[in-house]
Parts: sequence; C-alpha cells; structure tokens
Amino acid sequence: MKVKITALLMLASLCWTNAQKSQKEEINSVLDTWHLAAAQADFESYFGKMTKDGVFIGTDATENWQNEEFRSFSKPYFDRGKAWSFTAVERNIYINGQGDFAWFDELLDTQMKLCRGSGVLKKENGQWRIAHYVLSIAVPNENVTELIEIKKEKDSLLLLQLKER
Repeated sequence: MKVKITALLMLASLCWTNAQKSQKEEINSVLDTWHLAAAQADFESYFGKMTKDGVFIGTDATENWQNEEFRSFSKPYFDRGKAWSFTAVERNIYINGQGDFAWFDELLDTQMKLCRGSGVLKKENGQWRIAHYVLSIAVPNENVTELIEIKKEKDSLLLLQLKER
C-alpha cells in the first residue's frame, strides 16, 4: 500500500511540475511576443496582450499609465512604424497554486541598454494577459551617486509637487 501511495504522489508531483513548465512556456511566449509586437509596431497585438485595466509603469517618475492612457501615449510611436525594442536576456517566472496568476522579472536588452522589467499576469478566459508592468533602467551601483547628481534638481521639484497634493 505504501508503495502505491508513494507512486501516486510521485506521479501527481510530476504532473504538477509539467503543468507549471507548460504554463511558464505560455507566459514566456506572451511576454516575448508582446515585446516583439512593440518592435514591429503592431499596436493591436501589443495591447491585446494586456488586460483592459492593465498598468504600465515607465522609467520616468511621472509614468504611471493606466491602459487607455498608455494606448493614447503609445499610439504615435506605433504609427511611426517602430515603438520600442526590448529583448529579454534573462527571465524568472512564478505562478500561484491555482495557476491563474503569475509574476515575473526580466533583464532586458533595450535602446536604453540594460533595463529591468517586472510585472503581473493573470489568466482571463484561458489566456495569459499582462495586468501590470514596471520598466526600470538598470544602474550599476558604482554609478548611483553620479545618477543622483544628474537627476537631483528635477526630482526635488517633482517631490515638492507630489507633497503638495
């Protein structure tokens, strides 16, 4: 009896591991084709991979785009024939136990050199969709002091505005 239970547990574990691997492959495909859609200026495909209430957080402190705002902001870039070009060089994906919610982080090769993307996907009608994406510029630790100096004045003004709200 113990052997049968152990065998069943091992089989269940193997099935769960394969399901996780398959889900991660699906998510990788969604993210890769999402980035490719931007590079190819495919507006409908790009925004079709996001949820209707999706959020895109850009590299500028003022860029907290809700889906419709992000569409309006992005449309002129897509209309020119190329929006932006991000290629993942490293990605980690994590999936909840129910298999309907995932989060990830990725290191990207971009026109801004190395950037970091992270976000959340949720499954809607059997399809993974990007619900939240955060883009940040990767700054080597030894350059942080120099970067702070470059952005100090603008950050100080923005902080004053934000604190007055």
